Amino acid sequence: MGWAVDERRGDTGDGHADGDGFDDDRSPSAASDDAGVRPRGPLRRFAWFVGRTLYGEWYGIVVDPLRQLVRRGLSGLLLAFVAVFGVIFFHALAQHPTGAVIVRLIGGVKACLPLPLALLRTPVSLYVPALDLPVWAGITQLFFAFALAELALGRPRTLAIAYATTLAGTLTVRVMIALGPGWWGIGLPPEIGQVLDTGPSAAVVGLFTYLSVIRRAPIVFALTGGSMVWESIVKPNLAGREHLIAVGAAIVLAVLHGRCRRLWDALGALLFSAWSRSGLERLFPPRGEGRTRGTGNRPR
Repeated sequence: MGWAVDERRGDTGDGHADGDGFDDDRSPSAASDDAGVRPRGPLRRFAWFVGRTLYGEWYGIVVDPLRQLVRRGLSGLLLAFVAVFGVIFFHALAQHPTGAVIVRLIGGVKACLPLPLALLRTPVSLYVPALDLPVWAGITQLFFAFALAELALGRPRTLAIAYATTLAGTLTVRVMIALGPGWWGIGLPPEIGQVLDTGPSAAVVGLFTYLSVIRRAPIVFALTGGSMVWESIVKPNLAGREHLIAVGAAIVLAVLHGRCRRLWDALGALLFSAWSRSGLERLFPPRGEGRTRGTGNRPR
């Protein structure tokens, strides 16, 4: 199916799929009938390709996560709720002078800061919205990005991708500033180091790009990662460059998906274990866990 083939069908890359894909014992007449169904005109072929791609993306990006949501319940949206509530909380806190100082001290990231301090503030900076952007406009996109990623990839990998793409943009900006102006437009002046670099936009772009690549969804990629590339060309700024870096980092991670899965899962599990110590995991227990705990010691 090209881009529209879902990875769960076990596509081996040679046109055959495992399980419920294509049957290897089809008769020649059935194969010729299938070949005759395909339209012959270029316009009809294009429409046929778009239709199959849309069907594949609908199944891989919408249907499969909805099945996971039905099976896991609200516990499958924990990261999405935490991300949305975190952004709203820090936005409300920054509206007061004292709160703005607190937000800047725990989540404000700038290229001029020492690298260890910037790395320490980077996880919190994901929830600190940029002051020059409307926070409410990106809440829906933030929720869908973390919700789809958590349902399709799991919590450890979702956290790892969001942090890795954000960190890639932060570190690359430091390299650009170190290069200085010039270098065919790659370098940045030192004044950029004073610009506040916060917000979940790089993580959102990275998650959508990663999902669109591993689920082979070119239309989703064009609407998310591709739109960010176009935005960075039309309106070049620091955020646009970081979005480009996030898209590139997500593509590299998606290409390596499955090849170094053990190392990737170990990194995600390490980040998830550090995050889960806050106790937020207990707010959304898996469905049926409470019943099991409540009836485990009943006498027969």
